[in-house]
Amino acid sequence: MTPETALRRTPLFEAHRALGARMTAFAGWQMPLHYGSQLEEHRAVRTSAGVFDISHMCAVDAEGREARAALRRLLANDVAKLAAPGRALYACLLDERGGMLDDLVVTWLGGERYRLVVNAATCERDLDWFRKSAPEVAFAARRDLAMLALQGPAARETLWRARGAWRAATEALTRFSAAELSGDVFVSRTGYTGEDGFEVMLPAPQAAALWNDLVAAGAVPCGLAARDTLRLEAGMILYGQDADETVTPFEAGVGWTVDLSDSAREFIGRRALEARSARFQLLGLRLEERAVPRSGMNVRTAHGAGEVTSGTFSPTLGVTIALARLPLAAAPGDAAEIEVRGRWLSARVVKPPFVRHGKEVR
Repeated sequence: MTPETALRRTPLFEAHRALGARMTAFAGWQMPLHYGSQLEEHRAVRTSAGVFDISHMCAVDAEGREARAALRRLLANDVAKLAAPGRALYACLLDERGGMLDDLVVTWLGGERYRLVVNAATCERDLDWFRKSAPEVAFAARRDLAMLALQGPAARETLWRARGAWRAATEALTRFSAAELSGDVFVSRTGYTGEDGFEVMLPAPQAAALWNDLVAAGAVPCGLAARDTLRLEAGMILYGQDADETVTPFEAGVGWTVDLSDSAREFIGRRALEARSARFQLLGLRLEERAVPRSGMNVRTAHGAGEVTSGTFSPTLGVTIALARLPLAAAPGDAAEIEVRGRWLSARVVKPPFVRHGKEVR
């Protein structure tokens, strides 16, 4: 484990300590795990509004006359689909074999300017890959910015109570769109919880004031534990568990992000994806017994063996859920079993997400 003294701190570290957060090491950072009750934080996001510090994530600005062409080559999804400045899309960064180096969100800022948000653990590797693969483009990591995620059905109104001046620029934002505000503030209608809300980037010295104002406006501070149960209920993958460079997007449940419609677009990994077949698929499991499966646990089905990639207790459903790599012939509704501490426990195969907008998906 990384020594605490070697861990990086976000601009909100002192705010977390003041709230009594239990801190944990995550991707080289000291991050809040929870502030007392993971369940209460989870439920706040499903019913009202919760705020997360996501400053460990890395914003990367790509600029230059060839930025659009470079990103069309670097990403499996096609930035040419971004029809207007402020539009964003979810994309995968692949190696030449079609393996996933990362999953990310890219926003077109206008002209030849783009902003990518990549995972904390892969930031430096991603930057090296970008610069090696597209030396004609300037890629800059914006570590001068902090990032907050305000999520939940009441998130938008909560933001406007805290920052009324931002309402005019953000009220019309649709899902997966963003607005640049004065003072290097960037607000996107995106998130990692399955709920509506905003993700806000702003200069790091201003982060604590916004955090405190959002809490005063009714947002519940939330940590990584709730973020994980929320994203898993929403069927969203976690890079490093549900996906890595050994799997393709089709094997990680995000094949829909691979855009093959333009036969002339030669993105990195395309030829490998077209030449190889998926070995397995990512589906959900709903346990019918009490236990919490963890990454790496064995699964068996009538069609062959599989493996859990993520598992948790679902506060919304009151049961245990998981994502797993299963045989290609497996289908929702099939019976399965998960080996937990030497016992084979009954489960049912389901298609993610498990929860959408706070309600069970059947």
